[in-house]
Amino acid sequence: MSVRMTKTEHVATRLDIATGVPFDAFCTALDAAAPKFRQAVIEDIVNRGGSWDEVLAAVAENAPHGLMVFASIDGTALMRAAGHQTRAIEYLIGNHTIAERMFRHNPLALLYAPLRMLVHSDDGGNAVLSLDQPSTLFGSLGHPAISAVGRELDDKVRHLLTVMGVDVRSMTAG
Repeated sequence: MSVRMTKTEHVATRLDIATGVPFDAFCTALDAAAPKFRQAVIEDIVNRGGSWDEVLAAVAENAPHGLMVFASIDGTALMRAAGHQTRAIEYLIGNHTIAERMFRHNPLALLYAPLRMLVHSDDGGNAVLSLDQPSTLFGSLGHPAISAVGRELDDKVRHLLTVMGVDVRSMTAG
């Protein structure tokens, strides 16, 4: 059996956003703005043969700002035993109904969806949000419709931060 592999190099732009918000307050605001994904609701719709429109409605209710937390990993607990004091939580944040709009063109979209975000503390105890800019990740797939959704996700992340009280207009690259 012959194995075929392709290699695609691409550039992703990482955003490191110093929020000026205390770590705990930022994580609490993030949990409120991007609620946990309610998988049981979607499984119920699927198991009873419900429609995609029902899924869209359930997700819109679950994610009032368009994004949900699919999973989180407490990096603080994982690194503390090694003597690290930096607080860190990794999040998988997204919306599978948005991801579907890319998946239909290329299943590789799920390589980047949901988005991977890291909230970590700076020296002053404030939250820094780090993520690869969605438009650069999805743009690497080379499909105009996928690229457009990537830009839409840039806007959704910006909106999420605004809802959380982070003034994204004043953010500058550092």
